[in-house]
Amino acid sequence: MDKISCTKVGVLPGESEDKPSGKMGYKVGSRGIKCEKLRNLIIRAVKTHKSNSSNPASSTPGESRFWAIGITLLLIVMWTCGMQSMAFQNAKWPAATLKFIHPAVIIPERVYRNNGYLTVSSNGGLNQMRSGISDMVTIARFLNLTLVVPELDNTSFWQDNRIIRFINTLIFCSQFGDIFDVDHFIDSLKDELKIVKELPPYQKYKLKSRPLFQLAPRSWSNMSYYYDTVLPIFRKFEIVHFLKTDARLSNNELPENVQKMRCKVYYEGLRFTPHLEKIGKKVVSILRKKGPFLALHLRYEKDMLAFTGCTKELNKQEVDELTSMRYACPWWKEKKINSTQKREEGLCPMTPGEVGLALKALDIDPEIQVYIAAGEIYGKEKRLEGLRAFYPNLVKKETLLPSSDLGEIKDHSNRMAAVDYIVSLASDIFAPSYDGNMAKVVEGHRRYLGYKTTIRLDRKVLMTLIDKYKSGKMRWGEFSDSVKKAHRGLMGGPVERLKIPGKPKEEDYFYLDPEECLPKMYPSSQGKRSDKKKH
Repeated sequence: MDKISCTKVGVLPGESEDKPSGKMGYKVGSRGIKCEKLRNLIIRAVKTHKSNSSNPASSTPGESRFWAIGITLLLIVMWTCGMQSMAFQNAKWPAATLKFIHPAVIIPERVYRNNGYLTVSSNGGLNQMRSGISDMVTIARFLNLTLVVPELDNTSFWQDNRIIRFINTLIFCSQFGDIFDVDHFIDSLKDELKIVKELPPYQKYKLKSRPLFQLAPRSWSNMSYYYDTVLPIFRKFEIVHFLKTDARLSNNELPENVQKMRCKVYYEGLRFTPHLEKIGKKVVSILRKKGPFLALHLRYEKDMLAFTGCTKELNKQEVDELTSMRYACPWWKEKKINSTQKREEGLCPMTPGEVGLALKALDIDPEIQVYIAAGEIYGKEKRLEGLRAFYPNLVKKETLLPSSDLGEIKDHSNRMAAVDYIVSLASDIFAPSYDGNMAKVVEGHRRYLGYKTTIRLDRKVLMTLIDKYKSGKMRWGEFSDSVKKAHRGLMGGPVERLKIPGKPKEEDYFYLDPEECLPKMYPSSQGKRSDKKKH
């Protein structure tokens, strides 16, 4: 299925699509002049000059130079037109040879009266920041603001450099331009809003005499909040800094043009740097040469287990280590956790062995390559034995690429996560073992690219079925049939986003299922997602 484009976003209330005026308008680049027209203009100019000269023999040196220049230009134009004509007539020429005759696509800039400058600190991990930035761009666009390229927050636990966790410093951490293509970000969205790399000098000078006004926008807000509460702040202070970007727009109850703008930014404006794209595509190319592959977002890293408090299959020493880590982290509020209860409720990351059992029950080919899209697995290779028993062809970017290819990015988790994102997007099947931010946004992105297969493992159902099977209460056939039945509507196909008014954290995330940007095609076997399938 072809990708659905969201380049047409719409206009603000009261504005006309066809006749932009006032705050709205477009700068249109000048079009090139045709060869025939240019040649005729030169010939006409030469003839006019000749008719005005009553005695050519008495022409001045300046007039002679004019004649020489005119004839030379005419010959150059005629030669160029002839070469272009030959190029179009000769179908055997490769496309690359003809590139010089095609004008570049010019994106017109949106012209509007600027209501102020928005600066932001984008918080969270890579995928949380990416969706948050998309929302910030959308807010800036509809409030008629100028956006300054976002700063990336590196002070939370999920920060970028493993060496400096728990240390409040930005020394070795990635910034926007280390992960995203800044020039593409600015240029691809200039028909919607103005984005600048830094505040203009005059605005910087203003901040020397007064402090920067800072604000943490209300979570899960609709556009009325931004129009009625936030916009007046910009009109008063001109420059405003948003301290947080995650979940600052609601999932639902937003105009369709606002939702489509979020898609345009996320799927078209935010492109990874050429260097990261090159690494990711190299991994995909290596995998493709060997056949189909499944990208498994295996959330079984040390920090994830410490955060969730899930200890299934861990020994006492490991449990103690993870518990100490959780209590030491000030960002994590939940300290005392009942691991068994949490697992039964489907709130724990699945173990590698549990994932392997579930995929086998779903009849996933045991010979398929399984790409581990994750950080370092807690327990390393020993912990992967349970998964390898079902799927022996396990690979990671670290095993597929020479260390020199990962070089400067290997100590930066956000850049490594960007490579995993690229590979996961391109995979034949994507399967996350936990419903974190990457699991949600990659599933949504794969929907946007044409409903590519994504297995959302229903952990609550699976824990019950796996325990019954392992205890001998279910035979393999019954177990496999039950797993397949539970996942019929969880394969990344068209579904209606689950909406729960007043409970945004319990409903489906917008970027999990951006239905406003997708074709409406809900089959009767899927339709609305039931509440039990949130896990």
